[in-house]
Amino acid sequence: MKWFRRRPAQPVPDRPDPRVLAERFWCGWQEMLPEVAAALGDREPNRVENQLCQLVADLHPDLHFSLERGQRAIYALVVTGQEDPRLRAYTDAWRAAAPPEDAIWEYHDAVPPVPDPTLVTVNLGAHRIRLADVRVVAQVDRSEGVVDVAVHHPTMTDLDQAARSAMTYLPLDAALGERLAAERLRRVETAESEPRDTIGLLELRDLVHELAGVEPPGNVPPAD
Repeated sequence: MKWFRRRPAQPVPDRPDPRVLAERFWCGWQEMLPEVAAALGDREPNRVENQLCQLVADLHPDLHFSLERGQRAIYALVVTGQEDPRLRAYTDAWRAAAPPEDAIWEYHDAVPPVPDPTLVTVNLGAHRIRLADVRVVAQVDRSEGVVDVAVHHPTMTDLDQAARSAMTYLPLDAALGERLAAERLRRVETAESEPRDTIGLLELRDLVHELAGVEPPGNVPPAD
């Protein structure tokens, strides 16, 4: 279960202190929580989509949000400015005012990496797209500590422009997490036909982790 929405960008008037807006957000979230939980339990998140869009837009209309499966809890709420420095004050205030995480909900101000992106299937319109089939060309600039990538999936030519863009960036966020992707990926392109010398998303993750000096996720040792 994954869905992701953004309200259209619009001129933003003078806004209250982000901390005030964050407190309003969490008050609204607490009021909506029973309805959100019921919709997710029925696997019908669209029932609360419009209300959540408005709640996030009231924090700032350029923010993105998603409801995900959690890593430490059952569900995760993600509200992100996609590394836009204009929006950092709002996501920082939002995260600082968040309630304590529990067994049901965890909260993120950047899209976290998926434990195994090759197990993820994305629904884009009529297309069900397996991220296991994503192939990436990665050119490493070690002097700068960054990677240029071109992303390919066999369905790219069947998608419209917006869906192609989503299928270019979404696999990278799934593999690396939004923050590491923004930090270490310099140029990102869409490859409609499969280039030569490609790698998969897990190989890309290993490459970027090594470049960034990030410890890769450890394997759980087998029980004796």
